[in-house]
Amino acid sequence: MSALLAIGEAMLVLRGTSPGVLMPGSQFVTSIAGAEATVAIGVARFGHTASFAGRVGDDDSGDLVRRVLAGEGVNVDHLRTDPSRPTGEMRRYARVWSTSTVTYHRRGSAASMLTADDILPAMTTDTRILHVTGITQALGDSAAAAVETVIAAARERGILVAYDVNHRTRLISVEEAGRRLARILPQIDILFCGEDELHVLQAATDSHHPIQAAGVTELIIKQSAAGATCHADDGAHHAPAVPVPLVDPVGAGDAFAAGYLSAVLDDLPVPARLTRATHFAAFTITTPGDWEGLPHHRDLALLTSPQGTTFR
Repeated sequence: MSALLAIGEAMLVLRGTSPGVLMPGSQFVTSIAGAEATVAIGVARFGHTASFAGRVGDDDSGDLVRRVLAGEGVNVDHLRTDPSRPTGEMRRYARVWSTSTVTYHRRGSAASMLTADDILPAMTTDTRILHVTGITQALGDSAAAAVETVIAAARERGILVAYDVNHRTRLISVEEAGRRLARILPQIDILFCGEDELHVLQAATDSHHPIQAAGVTELIIKQSAAGATCHADDGAHHAPAVPVPLVDPVGAGDAFAAGYLSAVLDDLPVPARLTRATHFAAFTITTPGDWEGLPHHRDLALLTSPQGTTFR
């Protein structure tokens, strides 16, 4: 089926087109969003097979999620339709140019009732990486239990488990996020954590030195404009961020994870994985939207070419 299986929540997103107070006549662009869905799209754009498993409602928003993912080459055979619960929704607009306001409508959503039975059939002998984030664990008890069951099954089958902390303060407290992460931490192979999320890792490891205590094969600390550092068995590796004009920072961390995991699928060493990951993030922040700017293979040369280069 697919080399990468991403599980979690995908939702409708309404993105404001100009800054200011929400008023009658405010204009929005309709798209989809979801951390794991972004990773699946990024991996698929780079030529690898990817699947997304989860739940959406039996509504127009769920239909849009399904169409966009399928159109981007992501397998959605195991994206279930829940007839009794809605697809989640996110509204995002800029109150001022440099500040975004995000409102979620996801309580009681279809994705919050995700179960292991929804996901396990999507895990096949072709699956090399399972990717999940802390967002899914935070959606509700059913989704959190599903994550634990599916991760255990992946490890039993020799599938690499990649996990992004992706802490959302409106969904879950640091303490509860840490407790839920602690239950699965020994089974994670590749752990992504933002520098501003280290307190969640600290809560999970009950340590003032969470990097040393994490115990995963690869711990990647995303450092925003400073780049990223991977702590692996052979030491620490760092890659600087690619300097590009910032248009929209949302989705950069998920793009980074997509680039890194696509490089894992290409069997590249850690330094090359980090380089590709930072390039993925750079493409994303130069384009409005969570996933729309994710690159294809042919795009990578655009970042390293001299300014003003024209490709004919």
